[in-house]
Parts: sequence; structure tokens; C-alpha cells
Amino acid sequence: MAENYTDPSGNTEAFRAFSQTPEAAAPTDAPSRLPLIVGAAVVVLVVAAVAWFALS
Repeated sequence: MAENYTDPSGNTEAFRAFSQTPEAAAPTDAPSRLPLIVGAAVVVLVVAAVAWFALS
């Protein structure tokens, strides 16, 4: 069975090419949750106001 993986440390040229490759870009930051939190707070306030006026 043929082995498809070549160890870069087994060959000086391959190792130099491996060690000098740029690192992968860092994953992007997750989007801010602030709009979600503000939206949830507004929904809670609207529901509370509707309940207040309905029960008054």
C-alpha cells in the first residue's frame, strides 16, 4: 500500500518550504451580540407595557 504522506522533516528542502509557509489567517471574530440584546430588551419592554395597559 503506497503512503501518500511525505514527512517534511525527512527532506531539508521540503522542511524549509514547510516552515516558511505563512500561517493560516486567524478566524474572524464573531459578530457583536449587542443588537440582539437590545432587541430582546425592547421586546420585553413592549410586552410589559402592553400587559400593563391591558390589566389597568
